[in-house]
Amino acid sequence: MEKKIFVVRKADIKDSKAIYEITKQVFKIYFKNAQIPRTIDALKETYKDIENDIKTKEVFVALDGNTIIGSVRIKVNPDKTAYLSRFGVKSNYQNSGIGKILMSAVDDDMISLGVTNIYLHTSSRMFSLIRFYYGRGFFIDSTSKDRGYIRALLCKEYKSKSLDNSCTNTVNNSI
Repeated sequence: MEKKIFVVRKADIKDSKAIYEITKQVFKIYFKNAQIPRTIDALKETYKDIENDIKTKEVFVALDGNTIIGSVRIKVNPDKTAYLSRFGVKSNYQNSGIGKILMSAVDDDMISLGVTNIYLHTSSRMFSLIRFYYGRGFFIDSTSKDRGYIRALLCKEYKSKSLDNSCTNTVNNSI
């Protein structure tokens, strides 16, 4: 049996189309499975939005050969917290370890940037996602219904020399 090798690298503007396609595919499924009552921002974004994120955020892509099969975006804030969004892996590659590989790249990058806490939102109905994030060191900080469904705010703490690196409700809910 041939062993697969996947590569993760920082995204480039030329990756926008592939990131767009992955985002649409993954978030259509998420939207349906989470039973979200109204459309979500991920399904409304444009190529220009993705290009802007590549320029202003930490954006990673996972590749199988030359084919982009997953992506994730992270906004690093001045206070050394970060917010993870648009995490997705093509459906035919899910449950093959790509998500873990992407998240490991995120962890390495966040640690190198001195980030103390990283946050994300996901639907609390999505048990598979909650379980995945718990397995990567996240925990539920809080929940809200501000978007018409129960969203869980998850947090992961990175070890730092700071005495106060605990997750708190300091995330801007407008994210």
